[in-house]
Amino acid sequence: MTPRTQGYLYVLITMLIWGGFTLTSRLNVKWGIEAWDITALRFALAFVILVPILIYKKDLAFLWKKEPFILAMIGGVGYCLTAYTAFHYVPAAHAAIFLNGFIPLCTAFAGFLIFKHAFDKHTWLSVIIMLASISAMSFLMYRETGVAFGLGDLLFVFSAMWWGVFSVLLRQWKLSAWHAMSGVAIWSAIVYLPIYLLFLPKHLSEPEPIHLVLQTLFHGICVVIIATLTYVEAIKRLGAFKTGSIVTLAPFLAAVIAVPVLGEPLSLAIICGLIGMAIGALQPWRWFGRKDSLQKQLEQQKKQSN
Repeated sequence: MTPRTQGYLYVLITMLIWGGFTLTSRLNVKWGIEAWDITALRFALAFVILVPILIYKKDLAFLWKKEPFILAMIGGVGYCLTAYTAFHYVPAAHAAIFLNGFIPLCTAFAGFLIFKHAFDKHTWLSVIIMLASISAMSFLMYRETGVAFGLGDLLFVFSAMWWGVFSVLLRQWKLSAWHAMSGVAIWSAIVYLPIYLLFLPKHLSEPEPIHLVLQTLFHGICVVIIATLTYVEAIKRLGAFKTGSIVTLAPFLAAVIAVPVLGEPLSLAIICGLIGMAIGALQPWRWFGRKDSLQKQLEQQKKQSN
């Protein structure tokens, strides 16, 4: 299997998990699983799996640095609580628009505010497209329902902000995929679980046990561990831009699948928002004539051999 084929295989795995995250998070609402509970179960399972592995590998020293702790508070606890809570207020399509659609925009703004990374012309064009699509969607939603922007949408925007800052810090600090994933999961569990057990409401007796088991396994293993590792491996083989562009499609496809599977509405306003935010996030105009990192590396090796 060639490196490029491996890259697309890793992308496919990541897409399936990211799309599943959108659908299963919305399914939590139908199954009566609260955001507080799934967050606790997610980090508890990851903690139980990862700590013995780190002890066996004698690879615990990195946990005592400030970087894994900060990443856990932002991309772990902060992101999960706002994202899972938002699904209780709005359909899955809103997650594709206000969460996944806003992540590239929030990442660019975070890079500018924290490290003064200037916007390029592609980012500015994405900003214009996204703002135009959100304005059109809000106008249509107000005409249809009398509400242009709800609490769930605001929580998704906050989630995108958390993830944008998380992505910029992760890129700046250059942690390995294993250390980043392990640090976020373990520190999130250490900080969040005591707060959850002592102070937060619990509704673990209300959902069906099989539903709790399925959601815990998917979010604790697939989302936290597998998707992080496959995403990074795909970037190594295909490049960050191409990998990110393809994977970003997953939540938008999940939003469409949620219509027949979960019986969710798909109005003109939602369609407008999905199309506009997808174009802004994917930046399809950059695909033409753009070489990925693998192609550049092969060309460089060929020049050196000659």
